[in-house]
Amino acid sequence: MLSAQFLLTGELLGFDDFIPSFLAVDSSEILKGVNYASGSAGIRQETGKQLGVNLELSKQLENHQTIVSRIVDMVGIEPAASHLNKCFYWSVIGSNDYLNNYFIPQHYNTSSQYTPDKYAEALIKQYSQQIMTLYNSGARKVALNGIGPIGCAPYSTANYDTKGSLCVDSMNDAVNYFNRRLKSLVNQLNNDLADAKFIYLNAVGFGSEYTASPGFSFKLNGCCKANEHGQCVPNQTPCIFRSLSLFWDLFHPTEVSNKLSALLSYRSLKKIL
Repeated sequence: MLSAQFLLTGELLGFDDFIPSFLAVDSSEILKGVNYASGSAGIRQETGKQLGVNLELSKQLENHQTIVSRIVDMVGIEPAASHLNKCFYWSVIGSNDYLNNYFIPQHYNTSSQYTPDKYAEALIKQYSQQIMTLYNSGARKVALNGIGPIGCAPYSTANYDTKGSLCVDSMNDAVNYFNRRLKSLVNQLNNDLADAKFIYLNAVGFGSEYTASPGFSFKLNGCCKANEHGQCVPNQTPCIFRSLSLFWDLFHPTEVSNKLSALLSYRSLKKIL
């Protein structure tokens, strides 16, 4: 998965340009990297489908395998394996499995099937299998993002009961089950797979950096007029002081908050690069 945070971190890591998408990449660019992201997609197959067609993580991994095969055809099996071992992989996924699945019971029944803890357990079980698929394809340097404080997003505070808090604590508590299990998974992977390096990126920590900053005067307000899905309405005037706002629409961070996340991510990623 890809985000604006990833793009800005890419600049810090030395990338000259955007990483091309799977659908647009040509043979001359393949060895430089590929973006498999799909908006609204998640770990689970059904996540985000109420918004339209997307490619869940398993489909993204199938696309990656297609790229692996193309690299093998280009350079041969052993050089391809050596190249893939040196590549850096970054997975930013999971928030949609809550925002566009678990917490919208009008579309999905997962919240009636699972308690928050059991849902996190099911997600991590599936995610661990997907990560092993990535490893078996040659990945040896992998960063896995935790889920940020989704209960503080403007969409959440506008549509769910905050019970007097600044955020919807029940939503943040739910993703914390996921984050704790993901941390444990990263530790397990590092113990079990000595030839690989995995790192957990603490998105909750990034969120605390935002809310502690006096510069964000409109912390929990979106910068644009949003539709029923929390996305910006086209051709509307956004807020004047965009550099002071944390969120662009009701879900997505502004450039200034992405820059802060990118810097924090970069500092962590240097440990495995």
